[in-house]
Amino acid sequence: MPGSKFSGLQKLVALSVITLIALIAVSQINTFSPGDADGTATGSAVNIGTYSGNGGSAFSDACQAPATEEDAAKCAKDEPGGLAALIGHEKIAINFTWLLIAGAFVLFMQAGFALLTTGLTRAKNAGHMMMLNFAAFVIAWVGYFTIGFAFQFGGAAINAAPGNLGGAMVLGHLLKVSGSHWGLIGLNGFFLQSGHSYDVGALALFFFEVVFMETAGYIIVGAIAERINFKTFIFAELFMGAILYPIYGNWLWGGGWLSQIGHSWNLGHGAVDFAGSGVVHGTGGWCALALAILLGSRIGKFNKDGSPNAIPGHSIPFVVTGTFILLFGWMGFNPGSTLGSTDLRIAVIIENTATASVFGAVAAMAFTAFIYGKPDISMSCNGMLAGLVAITAPCAFVAPWAAALIGFGAGILVCGGVWFWDNVAKVDDPCGAISVHGLGGAWGLIALGLFADGTYGAGWNGVSGNVEGLFYGDAGQFAAQLVSVGVNFAWGFGATMGVFGLYKMVTSMRVAPEVEVLGLDVPEFGVPGYGGFVLEKELHGAIPPELLEQVPPVVKPAPRPEPGTA
Repeated sequence: MPGSKFSGLQKLVALSVITLIALIAVSQINTFSPGDADGTATGSAVNIGTYSGNGGSAFSDACQAPATEEDAAKCAKDEPGGLAALIGHEKIAINFTWLLIAGAFVLFMQAGFALLTTGLTRAKNAGHMMMLNFAAFVIAWVGYFTIGFAFQFGGAAINAAPGNLGGAMVLGHLLKVSGSHWGLIGLNGFFLQSGHSYDVGALALFFFEVVFMETAGYIIVGAIAERINFKTFIFAELFMGAILYPIYGNWLWGGGWLSQIGHSWNLGHGAVDFAGSGVVHGTGGWCALALAILLGSRIGKFNKDGSPNAIPGHSIPFVVTGTFILLFGWMGFNPGSTLGSTDLRIAVIIENTATASVFGAVAAMAFTAFIYGKPDISMSCNGMLAGLVAITAPCAFVAPWAAALIGFGAGILVCGGVWFWDNVAKVDDPCGAISVHGLGGAWGLIALGLFADGTYGAGWNGVSGNVEGLFYGDAGQFAAQLVSVGVNFAWGFGATMGVFGLYKMVTSMRVAPEVEVLGLDVPEFGVPGYGGFVLEKELHGAIPPELLEQVPPVVKPAPRPEPGTA
């Protein structure tokens, strides 16, 4: 409004607070069934059924794996039945413990992303980069907590009940367009409420899933670095946590329509993405591409003839340390996606994950050494990350040799991708996020459709048999994966372009040119990332002289007097 005394950021904060209050009020008047708030009713004899028939039991056939809760209650009347219920409860408790520890691993990846993206950018923006990573965590969490989790998993109990967590049956309302196989979004679990209570299974699932969503939110930081203003970034993270990530996530993991095309279109087991090559990394990568295009390139990135200039980061030690922290976090990211340690496939998953990361790094190291004469450190790290991204979807379904091949392919792909965005598409991506996560995520989804070997995934998405790829006889699964790649790009890129295209018509997305040249730390947040250090003035032929004139000269400290003089 002309003449308003409030800034755009202040208006955004005020509107967010009003919306939050309204959503809290709505969450308190819903009438869905209450959950198990103290955990005593979660896990029963029914949950033993996963391993029934594997070598006998002290219980009767009826009590080995009761088909319903009513049957379980009958078993509980005698001692073997009561013991069965206790074992079922303890099995779920073990799975809870595994899941929460794995979630903590994934949460620690925040530190890795912060170091990686800060190291790959310039010292004058170090504080800004750290704040973006920090804000991504807290702002996106708010969006996911309020409505995002409900949109993603509010109907999971219908087609995708998390059995290893006791089912989380309070999450049972899926909005469908027609028939049970065409779910769009979930409708239970706003503010993590179930009626006027909450449920331990749903909350355990939330903690693990919210840190996955956060990963998608971190991804965009690398592609929009060094020129986005903070109010736009806040809006981007709210959009990611509340809308963009959870809706596509519902289609794959919450029982939505893409997971069900094995039924509706007879394509294998439907779209399969074990730990998120598409749901997490593809969504983040394609959102990052749209934002980078709308923002435009950094001052000095491209010459007048369109040729790119390299703008090196300022801390290779940050980059390498951040990469290893991310590798560590991935050891929870992928095997944790079983949602339970009682699924011993975790051994295959963690080995495949580590192997793919190594071969991705080797490929990028070898590729850059061959092309440039010396191996590039930052690209070697990106190769490792691309290998991790690519194996994330197929990690549970492929043999170790295939994991190595998938990782190696990802390492080559990320090198080619970085060259393509710079030299052909003219998209400025300071950290290579689009190549690592967008292209790497697409390759991971496709690789599952090729290399899944039929040794795992019985009944996945409600389709009988194990998951098999094209090389093992199921062309339908390969087709389903191609569909998921296309939808992932269309949603992640298209929705972001639509929303932020309109946003850009209303307000600016990036900082003023003089702020960009001087560095964003002090103008955006009032404090330098490296207080007490004198940073060199950047000189680059592509920066307009009138902007360079606004950069103050470096003030040299006065020489110290000689000892014994005044």
